[in-house]
Amino acid sequence: MFGYVRPLRQELKCRDFDLYRATYCGLCRCLRRRYGPVAPMFLNFDFTFLALLLWQPENTFTPCRGRCHANPLVQKPMCPDSPALELAADESIILAWWKLRDSVRDEEFWEGMSAQALSGLLYPAYRKAAGLRPEFDRAVQGSLEELTALETEQCASLDRTADTFARLLRSAAPSSDPRSRVLEQLLYHLGRWIYLIDARDDLAEDREADRYNPVAARYGPEGDDQALKLTLDHSLELMGAALQLGDFGCRTPVLENVVYLGLPLVQRAVFDGSWAQIKKQKIWRNGQ
Repeated sequence: MFGYVRPLRQELKCRDFDLYRATYCGLCRCLRRRYGPVAPMFLNFDFTFLALLLWQPENTFTPCRGRCHANPLVQKPMCPDSPALELAADESIILAWWKLRDSVRDEEFWEGMSAQALSGLLYPAYRKAAGLRPEFDRAVQGSLEELTALETEQCASLDRTADTFARLLRSAAPSSDPRSRVLEQLLYHLGRWIYLIDARDDLAEDREADRYNPVAARYGPEGDDQALKLTLDHSLELMGAALQLGDFGCRTPVLENVVYLGLPLVQRAVFDGSWAQIKKQKIWRNGQ
């Protein structure tokens, strides 16, 4: 995933912010315990949202305390290990590894060397995660191969390319969850939104590097923000509708903050060019 899925810090109540941060730190600890010290390097806000989404509904949450991976001298409130954290950790490792492999394929030799090195470091963790979640691993691999074929043919259809990535993310929803239809719908449209907003974010860079970009293939090298906004807003609306159909317990306000406030803010920032600065900001600080 790409780092676009984040809450709007200023609009989170204190208890909801505490829950979000405890989930972030709990997922970090879960990644370290399951996959070693390299795995937390790939933790980001996107995977935290996935963990919140997959959690079984609870009326309240009770954090534990654990030592911070980045600073072992500090203890922080963390969500205790749970099936949702384990699933999010496993799927995040699989997604991160395949994203690195995709970067190796897309970049020139020298530019792709860092992704090549990171994918090598992550490979043992990926093999373990793929063994635990083989169906998800196959879904990710199949979708990325389909995307590669579409990019090779310079596909001008936004719907075909975005649908392929959307199906990839939809497969992150466990079929055993009674909310599976809601989760699949929400993750599908989130995946569609991520793919298109990432394409818009990379538009100028891909133009300079003479790389395929689905927005440029559809609308031309300068894109068409007005037309793109219509389809992005549609995905946001369908995400919001799916969210209202599911029971997410005490995590509902955090998820609503991300879907209704965080994602639209990121979308506006990508369009107006301010995203490059915003994405560097830490949501742990007030006013950012």
